[in-house]
Parts: sequence; structure tokens; C-alpha cells
Amino acid sequence: MKETLMPGIESEFTFKIPCSKTVPALYRESEEFQMMPEVFATGFMVGFLEWACIRAVNPHLDWPAEQTVGTHIDASHISATPPGFEVTAKVKLLEVDGRRLLFEVTAHDGVDTIATGRHERFIINKEKFDSKMKDKIARKKAG
Repeated sequence: MKETLMPGIESEFTFKIPCSKTVPALYRESEEFQMMPEVFATGFMVGFLEWACIRAVNPHLDWPAEQTVGTHIDASHISATPPGFEVTAKVKLLEVDGRRLLFEVTAHDGVDTIATGRHERFIINKEKFDSKMKDKIARKKAG
């Protein structure tokens, strides 16, 4: 990580919600989800908040050798958003504790605040992480 990675980094990220990011698209295999309203799914909203945090810190990492992975999210999804709306996430890096990063996150859809919360990420070495996943797969196959 670079010396510029420090608390106080702020970033905004905007994304137009397509139909493919609504509740029925979350799990096509789920009959229940297929019957639910076509609004921005909480699962996709979490991914959007993660994306915003990733974009905020990537310039301060040795990207792509260093990356971040999400480890915790505590966010409230407080307003529904139909497809076609643009959502904007605002993120602020609150803490840098070694490889642990803590963000404050909010999102707005141009009409309402749709999310507020905190998100934790950890800095990883991509090569080492991938190696651990290959080992995990091998252990699973070995039974």
C-alpha cells in the first residue's frame, strides 16, 4: 500500500440501475424472488457499495497486485429504487488499521437516501490469496 492510504479519503461513484440489478434478477432459480417487486436488490446494493469503496482506495494500493476484499458490512437499505434511476454512493475511509480498512457508506437515488452504514475491507496480496484458494479447492477434492 502507498503512503497516501490514510483516513479521510472520500469518493463518489454513480451507477444507473438496469433491470439486471433488481430483486427478480438476484436469484433466477428462486420462484419467490421472481414474484417480488422489480427494484434495486439489497444484494446488488451491497456489491455497489463495495465497488465504490474499491474505487476509492485502488489509487492508494499497488493495484492489481494488492487488492481489497470485503469482510463485513452493516448497512441499512432504507428506500426502494426502480430501474433506470442513477444511484450515487459516497464513501469515506474512517480507519486504516494495518491491512484493515473501515468505511462510512451512504447511497442516494436522486430522490431518497437509499442506504447508510459501514463497510470493512482487508488488503490482500492477490497472488497469495489465489494460492490459498487453490489449496482450499485441493483440500476439498482430497476429501
